Amino acid sequence: MGVPVLAGWLAGDMAAGLMATIGAFTTLYGNDRPYLNRAIHLAVIALCFSLAVMLGVWAAEIPLMVVPTIVLIAMASTFLCNALRTGPPGAYMFALACAAGTAMPAGHLTIPQIGLLIFLGGAFAWLAHMAGALFQPRGPERAAVAAAAQAVARFMEAVGTSAEDGARHAAALALHHAWTVLVAYQPARPRPNGSLSHLRALNRELHLLFVGVMNAPAPDSHPLAAGADRARRIAVQAKETRGRDERTDPKHIPLGHHGPLESLRENLRPWSPALLAAARVGAATAIAGTIGALLGLERAYWIMAAAVLILYQGLDWMRSLQRGIERMIGTLIGLILAGVILALYPEGLWLVATLMLIQFIIEMLVIRNYALAVVFITAAALTIASGGQPVADIGHVLWVRGEDTFIGCLTGLAILALTSPRSVEIRIPRELVGTLVALKRVLARAAKGDATTSAAQRARRDLQHRTFLLLQAYDASVGATPWHRDAAERSWPTVSATQRLAYRVLSICWQLENAGPDSTNVAHALFGSNGDREIGRALLALSNAIRAGSQPAPPPHLPEFIDTEMRSLHDSLVYGGESASS
Repeated sequence: MGVPVLAGWLAGDMAAGLMATIGAFTTLYGNDRPYLNRAIHLAVIALCFSLAVMLGVWAAEIPLMVVPTIVLIAMASTFLCNALRTGPPGAYMFALACAAGTAMPAGHLTIPQIGLLIFLGGAFAWLAHMAGALFQPRGPERAAVAAAAQAVARFMEAVGTSAEDGARHAAALALHHAWTVLVAYQPARPRPNGSLSHLRALNRELHLLFVGVMNAPAPDSHPLAAGADRARRIAVQAKETRGRDERTDPKHIPLGHHGPLESLRENLRPWSPALLAAARVGAATAIAGTIGALLGLERAYWIMAAAVLILYQGLDWMRSLQRGIERMIGTLIGLILAGVILALYPEGLWLVATLMLIQFIIEMLVIRNYALAVVFITAAALTIASGGQPVADIGHVLWVRGEDTFIGCLTGLAILALTSPRSVEIRIPRELVGTLVALKRVLARAAKGDATTSAAQRARRDLQHRTFLLLQAYDASVGATPWHRDAAERSWPTVSATQRLAYRVLSICWQLENAGPDSTNVAHALFGSNGDREIGRALLALSNAIRAGSQPAPPPHLPEFIDTEMRSLHDSLVYGGESASS
């Protein structure tokens, strides 16, 4: 934040320096990505900031285009950031950048000049972000494996307690993220040995520890304490920086999450979370922008930005309501701080130091205490928006900005309240059926002893992905408005049983993988002569029951390795009535 403003001051154009700080927000993205992947990711982010601001400035010259332009940018960025898992701060900063471009005092600059300034700010952020590669080239990969090791250790310590389900899911997420960092975010042909191979080997060992617990017939039959201790030793090993020569068989490397094209295809289906969030953002920003235009066009972007903030992450009602309340309270207090800064009118190096200090405080607080961080976010936004020029009527500016924030937040919450019932009604049943379909595909291959071909790897990845989506659907639905929450809460036994079934099947796949050439014989011992067909029929019956909201027929005799989990899922639907589908 400081360097672009400093450059503007040295060049005698503080407004240009403040404009370039928008590009500096590039540094908020990609913190957990490997450096080579991060380099491309951040370059795209910087370019998108530049394009968003250029579009905003262009739209400002045609008043009728201001609101439609911001709406389109907000919708597109919301969909893409959610579908491609860009991570916080996600679409909000792109929408804010576009909106800010419609109001910043930059009349002395052409649109290409503004785009270049934003990109240069992003380029410096790129350099700052990539500096760690000089000291720890595999730092992100080591951190991911160490985090997965700690999560596996916590899971093993939680086995047999009420925290087991949550700890198991957290460990699965951490392992999946580690494989994403070690595989999906790597070049197609990375170095076949050295640190990356060593980290892959460690993460594979962690996964086998995780699978060992899942396959144990009883909690006390597995050395949990020794396993947890080994996982923590792996966490230490992952952080060691000396070179390694271990190799990992490519067949034994999971695929990580879906690639960009697969993710976009998946999220283009009706009622997908990304598409739903984009539609909500589009409706809210259109309404908020219309209100802002009626109040005065220069106010439109503040109102629209506040509406985007409520909806861009696709959060449930309770978390969105909390975010809205925190935003409004934080803004009220932040306006006081902004008023003090604008009244003092810091110039030159004082302005540089002020913005650097404010941004540092924001980053220290935004995860721990969002409401307090909003105080400083508001102050920073108003300071940048001033363009380094004195504000004639500070009281009026603060008053209308407070009004704008309230209008935007309330608009976003109203849209969310109106669209939540339908999404809550269909999301959990849809994800339950999707998970059962993915289970059927994995089991069909596992019955043949196939766990390592590319098709089997994709099927396993899709099943893991489905388990994550299922819990996300439950969390979003259980956080809905109080009068729509009961159905989601009643579905928990079915969601939990489905997850246990999925993890059991995934652990069997790892068992087959370890069997190597003997995997066909192991599969025959597990499934028997026609166990795969019986399982397939049982899964189809369960899927049909969930779709119809009815009770499934009693399951047939199933292979022993999966019988308990399948009957638990069946019982959750029978004794829960229509809880999973109502």
